[in-house]
Amino acid sequence: MNAIDNSKMQKDDICLGDLMGVLSAARDCPLIFYYDGRPVKPGYHVTEVKAGQFSALDCGANPEAWTEIFIQLWDIDEDDRTHMPAGKFYAIIRKVTEHVKLDDTARLTFEVSDGVQPMQLYCAAMPTLHAGAVHVELSPRPASCKPRDRWLAEQAQAAACCGSATAAKCCGQP
Repeated sequence: MNAIDNSKMQKDDICLGDLMGVLSAARDCPLIFYYDGRPVKPGYHVTEVKAGQFSALDCGANPEAWTEIFIQLWDIDEDDRTHMPAGKFYAIIRKVTEHVKLDDTARLTFEVSDGVQPMQLYCAAMPTLHAGAVHVELSPRPASCKPRDRWLAEQAQAAACCGSATAAKCCGQP
């Protein structure tokens, strides 16, 4: 379990490199994050960027290891500001790399709060450019049973070539 394996990201997760690649090509465009069916307020702040290396056992006693980058957004209105340009967000992340090692292939998680409600965890979809702005949809990061998820993926792959899947085995149960 010494190696960090970022290949186990969810299919709808993006990594830091994906985000930064789009932002570098659209630096002057406003960057608008969407969560819970609404855009972040124009005065939002990036309040923290942190990187972690995690080692764990899942509920099936399988070892897991991954790197993850957390970007914290404070969703507030402030001083009649407009949405942050993509280039400013890009510069913030690059400034962090002067002090914190950020792996461009790391799983990316957004922590979002308005300063009143508890912080919520979100994964990001691939950014899109339309109407002169970069749009990033954030969706809630759900809990999951990794052995069941792996089993379902294997069954779907088998069903694609060999027939239908049977009931899932979960949490180390035979």
